[in-house]
Order: sequence, then C-alpha cells, then structure tokens
Amino acid sequence: MSKLAPPATRIDGSSFRLAVAAACYNRDYVDALLGQVLTTLAAAGVKQHHITVVRVPGSNELPVAVQLLAEKMRPDCLIALGVIIRGGTSHHELIAHGVTGALQQVALAARLPVINGVVVVNSEKQAELRTRGRLNRGAEFARAALEMVVLKRSCRAKK
Repeated sequence: MSKLAPPATRIDGSSFRLAVAAACYNRDYVDALLGQVLTTLAAAGVKQHHITVVRVPGSNELPVAVQLLAEKMRPDCLIALGVIIRGGTSHHELIAHGVTGALQQVALAARLPVINGVVVVNSEKQAELRTRGRLNRGAEFARAALEMVVLKRSCRAKK
C-alpha cells in the first residue's frame, strides 16, 4: 500500500457482521493491527457481538481460517491479518505470494469480500511503522471492509 490511501467515508456499520482471522506469528505486530481494526469497526458502529475473531498459528494458515469462517458464518466481509518479515532466505516471499493468491481464491469462491491485511515488510522497523506507527494499516483494512460491505449490499439490493 502506498501512503495515498483514499479518504475515509462515513459508514453506518451497525448491522454489519464481520469475521477476522489473525496470525499469532509476529503477535505483537498483528495485535496492533487487530486493535486498530476493532477500534475502527467500533467507531463505525459495528457491534462487538457481530465481530468474530479467531487466531491461527501464522499467516500461511489464514486462507483456511477465512474459508472456514466464510462457510460457517457467511459474514458480510472477512479480514485476514498477519505480518511477514523478511528473514535470511526467500521464504517470506513464498508465504506472502501463497497467502495472497489463496485469500483471493477464497473470496471469489465464497463470493464474499476478503480483505488481505497481511503486511509484508523487509525489517522490524518497517513492521513497527506499519502496525504501530503513523501508517495505520489496521484502520485502512477495517475501512476497506466497511466499504466492501456497502458495495456487496448495494449489489444485492439491485437484483
């Protein structure tokens, strides 16, 4: 994501149902994203009991968790949260590419919006900036989810 995020729109999320799958790996950073997501959803009026949060071991497990949540709950939107930090090999690239493609497959197969909130960075410093710094990626993911629910509902209403 660039620094040129679209402006936030005011959305009444009081009737929205969302599910969030969050990785445990790099937990401090993922928890920061999760906190931002939950704060932004609450500010939009999404009721706490309309948000389901599950934890999975790492980012690689997010697509399966999202798929299970989509099948079981049929929420208005799903959000996958993870932080992948470059190590000494290209392993992080394999995970990032696999997760991205699999989340998109789940979204298309389930016909539900899935927000890819997996932050891929080159260093701990970048992870800090994107999860707890001035770049509030968690809020961006939550706003994207809210906007996708509005789109989904508007398309359904036009049938």
